[in-house]
Amino acid sequence: MKDLAENLPGAVATVRAISEGRLSAERALRARLERCAAVEDEIGAWVHLDSEGALARARALDAGPMRGRLHGVTFGIKDIFAVRDMPWRCGSPIWADRIAQFDAGSVALARAAGAVILGKTETTEFAGYQPCRTRNPAVPGATPGGSSSGSAAAVAAGMVPLALGTQTSGSIIRPASFCGVVGYKPSFDLVETWGVAVFARSFDTVGAFARSVPDAALAIEALSGLALQPGQTGGTPRLAVFRGPTWEMGTPDLHAAWTDFEASLPAAQSAPFGAALSAAMRDIPALHARIMAVEASEALAHEYEIGADRLSEKLRAQIEEGAAQTSEQRLTDRAAMLAFRQRMMAETSPGDIWLTPAAAGAAPAFESGTGDPAFNRIWSLLGFPACTVPVLEDSAGRPIGVQVVGRLGEDALVLEVADRLMRERFERGEV
Repeated sequence: MKDLAENLPGAVATVRAISEGRLSAERALRARLERCAAVEDEIGAWVHLDSEGALARARALDAGPMRGRLHGVTFGIKDIFAVRDMPWRCGSPIWADRIAQFDAGSVALARAAGAVILGKTETTEFAGYQPCRTRNPAVPGATPGGSSSGSAAAVAAGMVPLALGTQTSGSIIRPASFCGVVGYKPSFDLVETWGVAVFARSFDTVGAFARSVPDAALAIEALSGLALQPGQTGGTPRLAVFRGPTWEMGTPDLHAAWTDFEASLPAAQSAPFGAALSAAMRDIPALHARIMAVEASEALAHEYEIGADRLSEKLRAQIEEGAAQTSEQRLTDRAAMLAFRQRMMAETSPGDIWLTPAAAGAAPAFESGTGDPAFNRIWSLLGFPACTVPVLEDSAGRPIGVQVVGRLGEDALVLEVADRLMRERFERGEV
């Protein structure tokens, strides 16, 4: 099922074909609906499919002029986003009957750019760690990752060319790695988050899944107004390979694949950070987890009050851990977060790009949970842009992503490097 979308045009190609009169929005949508009919029962990527509404939207687009950058592109939307007249359950029985009465800001922007919203994709409980029903299309029997499980799987299975997700710790980068697709987490606060259920306000970031870097860039261009397409930056990146302080948590297969990858990049710098900064990084994953727990306890205070017994045991424990944090610890942690962000910007330079593992290894078994965000927490706390590309695999042929990271605001350069890396590996027949 890994290559289900091989013969279907991606987002950039769809918009171009429609603008040139070689394709209609309705035909593009029907091809995706056929794919959904063929594989959705097996994958379980969708909370809600609005086939009739999507067809009506596609026909309306075909009857008028080109609407924008996403004209005729079929979208999936993670079910923590409000989408008008669709379920808004956030993966929880607490909101099992809730229907959104409005569009989240990012969804409204996608519609204004001509997107066709096909439906809502499955998410873990409130975008936390409790798995949902979605299966991994690329690795049978494995988790698709969390929390943007349905969005990653829907793109990997060819049901949509683009899907929106969010990342608080590793919920775009890790599922993309597990499912063998591109996942782009923009710089923090680049994309509007109003109308998206909050988990941790200091980290929550809207991003996109696609099968190519230009397609992922197109989605965020439409939502941010920035020019992000690869080939337009003109910048010269300085590449560094960075295993990170959580390297020991990686699987043997990750270690083997990454060692080979490093050897294939002789021009890339190693040990990009000084000893003191590298040592400070070791405390960041735990710092991120503590702040995340505090902010989750605040964001989900209402749900905890009205339905604590309907929360998973793990989420309830996380909320209670956050609520129990002392005033001193909260102040210390927030100061440490701000200081680390400032230090990283001060001790790095424009154009610095780091290539680092996207996850601890290939997708683990479905029953084991959604995987560990250990390789993502540092970058999520920093708010740095990251894009994972599926260019490695383990000994069993399961995908492993390379995470391309840059400084805050240098999204275009991150995407440039990610696209170049993916194209070079493809041309060598390695992906």
